[in-house]
Amino acid sequence: MFKALKATFALILLLFSANVFAAILPDAQSMYRQLSLSDEVSFDKFQKAYNHFRTHRTGKSVFTLIDYGKPSSEKRFWVIDAAKRKVLFASYVSHGKNSGSLYAKKFSNVVNSRQTSIGVFRAAETYYGKHGYSLRLDGLSKGVNDNARRRAIVIHGAAYAHPNVIAKTGQLGRSWGCPALPNYLSKKVINTIKNGTYIYAFA
Repeated sequence: MFKALKATFALILLLFSANVFAAILPDAQSMYRQLSLSDEVSFDKFQKAYNHFRTHRTGKSVFTLIDYGKPSSEKRFWVIDAAKRKVLFASYVSHGKNSGSLYAKKFSNVVNSRQTSIGVFRAAETYYGKHGYSLRLDGLSKGVNDNARRRAIVIHGAAYAHPNVIAKTGQLGRSWGCPALPNYLSKKVINTIKNGTYIYAFA
């Protein structure tokens, strides 16, 4: 019985904390204006991500927004600290080779599709793999990205995600579905968002 009461209390405390966290943050329009994102990402995409973030506590005041509706030749990956009202990182990010060339037009949740997934993700644990320091992702959108683990969709650094590639080819190189970042930035981003923050990917 004590364990049940303890679990109930923990749940109530978590819900209370989430509601308090949401209450101290401004509405989406105010935050969007404070972050000066109007020339970078559409308000409707920001609003969807921000409103979910406000009501789902993660222990960190940070969330990530990816806009795959933009070409890979433009920055379309933002890490935002809502408490500080600050964009921590704005970066280029690659999409899957079977999603399109300059623009990502096709998205998938299927293993071996080599397409990008959209939806809500949770940043999980880090590891060292064939792409070096990487971050595992859990897909939270049922039927849309919930195969992320099985597909090994992770955030990692890649030479083909460097902006120098854009200067040569007009677009970034492409991954097998992972949101790949420039090598010079990937570790900093991963260490900022790992262990529970939300990632919102839209097209």
